[in-house]
Amino acid sequence: MSDRGLAGLGAAHVEVEVGRWRSGRLERACEEVAEEVPVAFVYNGVPFAVMLASPLDLEDFALGFSLTEGIIESAAEFGAVEVVPESAGFSVHVSVPKRRSAALGKRRRSLAGRTGCGLCGQQMLEDALRPAPAVMEKTFSAPAVQRALARLAGGQQLNMLTGAVHAAAWSDAAGEVRLLREDVGRHNALDKLIGALVRGDVAAASGFVVVTSRASYEMVHKTAMAGVSMLAAVSAPTALAIRQAEAANLILIGFTREGRQTIYTHASRLQD
Repeated sequence: MSDRGLAGLGAAHVEVEVGRWRSGRLERACEEVAEEVPVAFVYNGVPFAVMLASPLDLEDFALGFSLTEGIIESAAEFGAVEVVPESAGFSVHVSVPKRRSAALGKRRRSLAGRTGCGLCGQQMLEDALRPAPAVMEKTFSAPAVQRALARLAGGQQLNMLTGAVHAAAWSDAAGEVRLLREDVGRHNALDKLIGALVRGDVAAASGFVVVTSRASYEMVHKTAMAGVSMLAAVSAPTALAIRQAEAANLILIGFTREGRQTIYTHASRLQD
């Protein structure tokens, strides 16, 4: 389900010395802790946004972010990408058509994106709440969602080590998780997944997305931007997310747990 092993996690986690208090005794131990660094997206030499993220799959992140933020309309507009290590984090330099970079000046985010932040730094209300494209009215099965959920934990390699990151996974219609990405921020994990789907030329619309977080407006918006017709979240959705999913024809599921799930929109398209 993941195309990289533990060695590929690299500096996404570090070992720290901790004190553990158990049964009245304090002992010293070592633990793996998830890393979190600033990641700056720079388009045609002009800085656009800084996100706090896991230093993992940054090219996937850049492509997914560029697509879901509407910076580019297709992967064909995503040119050369270079990940440059900096003293405090990473700069990801992306080339895009000149007409795209010219429009970025009006939208440039003025604030750094905090971990998991989907709307940080948006200066205008109309920038914050953008309509999502309507997705195909596909039908899925509830048992497939349960199968994907059961397979989700096995692919969360970084979370197994640290217990501190979210995952976004793409499952085929049968419930087999085929691709998974992790990050300290839920929005970042989803952007990375979408970038990996596009780079891998996966027919994303043929399956669905499962996330280990709540379903906020931004999670619904990004899923719809990727052309995926169903989003299943482990936790609850927000009311705004439900309205967005309803308008986009997207099946939205929350509280996806073993043996149960709550369908908030387009329930008639989820079969037994």
